[in-house]
Amino acid sequence: MNMTIQNDSITSVAQLVPLIKVAESLGVDTLTRTDDTEAVYVWMSNLLVRVRYAFLSKKDRGIVRKYIYLYSGYTLSHVDTLIAKYRKSGKIVRAPRTQHTFEKVYTREDIALLARTANAYNHQNGRALREVCYDMYHLYGDVRFERLHRISSSHIYNLKKTPTYRNEALDYTKTKPTKVDIGERKKPYPEGKPGFLRVDSVHQGDLDKEKGVYHINLVDEVTQDEVVVCVEGISEMFLAPALEEALHSFPFRIRNFHSDNGSEYINKTVARLLEKILVSQTKSRARRSNDNGLVEGKNAAVIRKVMGHTHIPKRHAGAINEFYREYLNPFVRFHRFCAFPDNEVLPNGKIVKRYREYKTPMQKLMSLPHFEHFLRDGVTKESLLDASKKQTHLQAAEELQKARKKLFASFRK
Repeated sequence: MNMTIQNDSITSVAQLVPLIKVAESLGVDTLTRTDDTEAVYVWMSNLLVRVRYAFLSKKDRGIVRKYIYLYSGYTLSHVDTLIAKYRKSGKIVRAPRTQHTFEKVYTREDIALLARTANAYNHQNGRALREVCYDMYHLYGDVRFERLHRISSSHIYNLKKTPTYRNEALDYTKTKPTKVDIGERKKPYPEGKPGFLRVDSVHQGDLDKEKGVYHINLVDEVTQDEVVVCVEGISEMFLAPALEEALHSFPFRIRNFHSDNGSEYINKTVARLLEKILVSQTKSRARRSNDNGLVEGKNAAVIRKVMGHTHIPKRHAGAINEFYREYLNPFVRFHRFCAFPDNEVLPNGKIVKRYREYKTPMQKLMSLPHFEHFLRDGVTKESLLDASKKQTHLQAAEELQKARKKLFASFRK
């Protein structure tokens, strides 16, 4: 029962007794007042004045106390505290707030924009989102990011807890060594030069004995530039043309092709393809699980975030490949921020990776000394800059999400 407290006609304790009986018969839980705190305090002060609380007997004071408890919605201890304030000062007022409050910097619109950006980027980490906000304001001149471009990475996680943001948004087995003459077993050392690729396959699962599509992921070790292609199977018939397309999609010359020891890459067809374009081939070493760690991380952070884990029949490989070619690969190259580690040697000789630098693969490429020497024929600095400015970071991310929804809708059809 909702009620508004009005008792201006009550002037004696005797008038309170029948009202107490009514409240007890209805139950305290059924009574809900609609007045705010200030109104309740005024009501209590006026009541205590009219019944002359200071001059009442102990029994009558208990009746007044019970009446206030039933109709105010406060606990008995709270009622006692308020009555004590009245007896001390003659009135009940709300205590002034003494807790320090910080100025509110980010508006509801800013938080909603941050959530929109995070959704478009599949909820990358806070530092990467901060770089997007910074570039959206300084590089593309988007005034909506006027406040967000100064936000710290840690405060992004604070804003993620707000209602506005929420509403918008082992079995170990040792590797068995095998003797295969194709590829050299060693870890590549690019020495700061682009063109050293890490390669791996991602399977989209089986359903009722039907194989799903395979994603082939190629990641450059230095710039983290990434090209993904999709094939119906990992046999030589599908893999050779897909790899050839992928290798020619990078803006720089390829120098090394590094994969695990899977037969899809360690075979004569791939070896002939790499030999034709003068690319050396290496493969992971036994008991060195981190040799291909970079591309394994990208499998989860890029492919699985976009394509998920659900089975996709292999007949959709062509449509997925088109989606990668038109949307995902350009987005990763020009608009997705990546973390680049610095190796810090501790006094005890241990090497620790510190992630201080966040750039897109294209920005990283152009930051390398004399990077023009590594570019493929027909690719220039101007052509890369023009391609990067066709869309803003946010536009590219939202276009990617729209194309992804359209792609998955075609699967259901």
